[in-house]
Amino acid sequence: MSIKGKTIIITGASSGIGEATALKLAKEGANVVLTARREERLNELKKKVDGLNAGKALVVTGDVTNKDNFKTLVEKTKKEFNSIDGLINNAGLMPLSYVKNLHTDEWDKMIDVNIKGVMNGVAAVLPTMMEQKSGNIINISSSAANKIYPGGAIYCATKSAVKMFSEGLRMELAPKFGINVTSIEPGFVDTELTDSITDDEIKEGLLSNFKEMTPLEAQDIGDAIYYSLTQPKRANVNDVFIMPTDQEQ
Repeated sequence: MSIKGKTIIITGASSGIGEATALKLAKEGANVVLTARREERLNELKKKVDGLNAGKALVVTGDVTNKDNFKTLVEKTKKEFNSIDGLINNAGLMPLSYVKNLHTDEWDKMIDVNIKGVMNGVAAVLPTMMEQKSGNIINISSSAANKIYPGGAIYCATKSAVKMFSEGLRMELAPKFGINVTSIEPGFVDTELTDSITDDEIKEGLLSNFKEMTPLEAQDIGDAIYYSLTQPKRANVNDVFIMPTDQEQ
């Protein structure tokens, strides 16, 4: 199924997977709505999209933890493009830490962004998609949703929640409203995600292991998202579990 002329909202679009996905989808003719907190980075990305001479880009700054920001995002999207055909809930945080070190403020931020941010996005676009009886919701979970590891207790819990929420959405929305839902579950990807880690023990241990492998690139995840979006209407891709070849677990 072609995505040419379709309108796709991408959260966390200012870098990494969000940026790569925006470029991939725009190149294929989709209109991409770019949202994140860093307006300057979004405007730079819009220039790249415009340079492709394919899909159009709209920049709407916002915070996924703010429901009013999402309301404004939806209003501006519909005013500009008249429809919402897809939502990619990509914004996320990964400040890994050992529970004993009690980085409780970071726990709260992960829950707010990784779980509530996804739910806020779904709640914002759902009325439009239900009225249209069509749409795609793609939530960026993680391989961490499937396997716990020391230092990842909170992060893994948030990504497991996203995976389960996605499957619950699919069960409720796909048969009755034609809204397909996908959970994308990548292993280690070369993005800014690890920059938020403040726990020194994690930096010395887990991150050193990551440096020894060839990670996935953000564009690999963009390609997986494109694959999910372009399946025939009869096919719902429930999960995409994609790992670096070098990553053991």
